[in-house]
Amino acid sequence: MAAFNLTPSDPSPFILMGNPGLEAAHIWISIPFSMIYIISLLGNIMVLFVVGKEQTLHKPMYLLLCMLALTDIGMSTSVIPKALCIFWFNLKGITVGGCLTQMFFIHMVTVMQSAILVTMAFDRYVAICNPLRYSTILTNARIAKLGLLSLIRAVLFILPLPLLLRRQSFYANHIIPHTNCENMPVTKMLHGDFTVNRTYGLVIALAVIWLDLMLIALSYGLIIRDVLRISSKEAHQKALSTCTAHICVMLMSYMTCISSYLTQRFGQGIASHVHVTFANFYLLVPPLLNPIIYGAKTKEFRDKMGKYICRSLLPGATDFTAV
Repeated sequence: MAAFNLTPSDPSPFILMGNPGLEAAHIWISIPFSMIYIISLLGNIMVLFVVGKEQTLHKPMYLLLCMLALTDIGMSTSVIPKALCIFWFNLKGITVGGCLTQMFFIHMVTVMQSAILVTMAFDRYVAICNPLRYSTILTNARIAKLGLLSLIRAVLFILPLPLLLRRQSFYANHIIPHTNCENMPVTKMLHGDFTVNRTYGLVIALAVIWLDLMLIALSYGLIIRDVLRISSKEAHQKALSTCTAHICVMLMSYMTCISSYLTQRFGQGIASHVHVTFANFYLLVPPLLNPIIYGAKTKEFRDKMGKYICRSLLPGATDFTAV
């Protein structure tokens, strides 16, 4: 049967199906989606507010935490509002340009977050292995430059993805069995030879995920080497306890991302709703848990956050953290 091709200039929209096979449960699925979005927004905005208000938190570690919070907000906001439109109002259409824009922001924020996690690992290495030089090696200005470099790297790596797709034509059956326009589901709709698109996506995934993981592993290898030279057990625990929040965030982010990537690339026999669930998991759960993990594991930040929560709930209350 003959089929017409869809180009980015065509007015015909893509159709995002949401969670294929679970259409009847879309309303119920929307409940955790909306709750996760609200909680992650509140948590990450609280991080930005507390660090911005407290001069004592204007340090490299907390500036990096703010950058992580911004990527978390960007990640969840690029996905959840459109997903809720699908679940609540059955608004499944999205223009080709809108789809490519969403794809760019999803992957750009993911790559930027990976770079921030690498910088956080370097921050922990300097704090533990070179504590006397920490304030000279990692200044706030240098952290800001590293953040800008992370953004530039993410844009340069991801921008070719939508640009390559714009040059291709799509099959007439432009239905995407997903809640969002990730690269792999969109690439599967291409008509003709799309080897370049798939190869570039694979190269970027390997370059970003595995290279960044190797740099993080190198940082922690050097940390463990220096910590083992310390004879005091108490010093061991104190040194490693400063890394627990970053380790938890890093493992959660990379494990969910790698699981989603492997499921989509090699899980041809897996049901569509499982693919969608894995993909949404790595986009929704880290933004929800990152501020909770840092709030629970970082005493200085926890105390400051507790002070503002007490003030908001009990305006006339005493600052208990100062007692």
